[in-house]
Amino acid sequence: MRAETLFVTLILVLFMSCAESGIDNGFIIHNINGYTFNSAGELNRFEAIGIKDGRIVETGTSALLFQNYPGYRLVDGEGKSLLPGLIDAHAHVMGLGVRGLDLNLAGIRSLEESIEAVRRFAAENPDREWITGRGWNQVLWGENEFPAASDLDRVVPDRPVYLTRVDGHAAWVNSEALRLAGIDQDTPNLQGGVIIRDADGAATGIFVDAAMRYILEVIPDKTAEDYELALELALEEMARYGITSVHDASTDVDEWALYRMFADSGKLTARIYAMVAGTGAIFDEMAKEGPIRSYADDLLSLRSVKISADGALGSRGAALLEDYHDDPGNNGLLFYTQDELNAMVLKGASAGFQMNIHAIGDAANRQVLNAFDHINQKLDNQDLMRHRIEHAQVVAPADIPRFAELGLIASIQQIHATSDMNMAKDRVGPERMKGAYAWQSFLDQGTIIAGGSDFPVEHVNPFYGLYAAVTRQDHGGMPPGGWYSEHKMSRIEALRSFTLDAAYAAFQEDVIGTLETGKWADFILIDRDYFEVPADDIWKIDVLETWLAGEKIFSAN
Repeated sequence: MRAETLFVTLILVLFMSCAESGIDNGFIIHNINGYTFNSAGELNRFEAIGIKDGRIVETGTSALLFQNYPGYRLVDGEGKSLLPGLIDAHAHVMGLGVRGLDLNLAGIRSLEESIEAVRRFAAENPDREWITGRGWNQVLWGENEFPAASDLDRVVPDRPVYLTRVDGHAAWVNSEALRLAGIDQDTPNLQGGVIIRDADGAATGIFVDAAMRYILEVIPDKTAEDYELALELALEEMARYGITSVHDASTDVDEWALYRMFADSGKLTARIYAMVAGTGAIFDEMAKEGPIRSYADDLLSLRSVKISADGALGSRGAALLEDYHDDPGNNGLLFYTQDELNAMVLKGASAGFQMNIHAIGDAANRQVLNAFDHINQKLDNQDLMRHRIEHAQVVAPADIPRFAELGLIASIQQIHATSDMNMAKDRVGPERMKGAYAWQSFLDQGTIIAGGSDFPVEHVNPFYGLYAAVTRQDHGGMPPGGWYSEHKMSRIEALRSFTLDAAYAAFQEDVIGTLETGKWADFILIDRDYFEVPADDIWKIDVLETWLAGEKIFSAN
């Protein structure tokens, strides 16, 4: 018998003896194909990981850990691959959960199928006062036109219907909802919003961005029990797909209270980095006890603010410097003037909050860059605040270097590129595509990319985002070679964006994001090797187990 084999055998005998004597100071998962970055961003491999009190004590060879921690019990990893827990740096936790309570229209590929889904849901829920749901996307339909209230009236004429577009930036309602909201030809557009009207000036049933508030104000609130169930559903979904931490892009007072209640009762199975919803009354209330850097052993954090500067590309609400290529006369919607945005960013940053601003169009990105330049001139040490632009989707090429100059993080949802490739070039034209979804332009200048999904806008599965980052293709492998393939990310760059770099974007790189000594033991076991499978199969990777602080929170078995 080789000396190394004999040594391991002797260590195993010692383990068995310790287990029989009741010694259990921690545990070691061995026989694994482990990957982690170190704090410098370098990729390391290991075959065993030691865990005690929810934290990592060491990674390395089985022999090394068996020798160093003879009192730890053993868990056989059965040769599976192990990665750090995945971090979604831009998502909507309650939106994911509420979608589980409402009608889900995501992925439906025709208007008629969508209407039929509404009919079925209404029939199955005869006691619901309002029919609410989310996920429709006219770009997937053959006609590629906005639907109308009259389409919904065919199947639900007697109850109000409110259906949010997949991106959350437009709503489709029926005539009863229009009546209850008092919408007529004299109803004005709101700043940052549009009521789509026909040639006679009548509302068609489509409300874009701020105009959605007209309908939202007359929809009854869900109950506290509804929201508790929604959070449970969201947490289950995240655990199933290996998400151990999420940056919640717009959190209000009630949601923060719900998160704290779940944390206090031991029911919170994901770390939530909450972004306060704007700098208005909600901020004034929540900032009284913030910034909160850590609550309940790093389960919660409240030290950032989310503001939206424009709408979305699919609903033509993203603010562009020039008109939409496929809609002359329309250049989208800026939600605020430059002075208004400057004041909001200054208010949040002055209170010590990281500012995370949604900007999709090139005009919105420029406005946000100008706002960050403004606060840099007003306040000291803004380079330490790690301010972020959420989405950074269509950026004028001349503005991309400003991200580095201002020390900003690009919070990018890679799956948006492959979801949008069926319409993005139509919307902005070939010239502006040079600065659209331009990930390598950011990486080449040293800008950190925090990866996310924007769920429930996109699927919650982070391996879909990793696949999109590496291939820039849909799940059918189209287009060949990838869409604007010069901006593909390497597998290392992609995984860093969902682990170490996402943790950095939340000031949490010292506690999560890598599997290093002293950090929380947040990790996943997967059914194949992310670094070895063909790129075409990355989106097919399944999570077998999800662990948070050394506790298994999901098992596929």
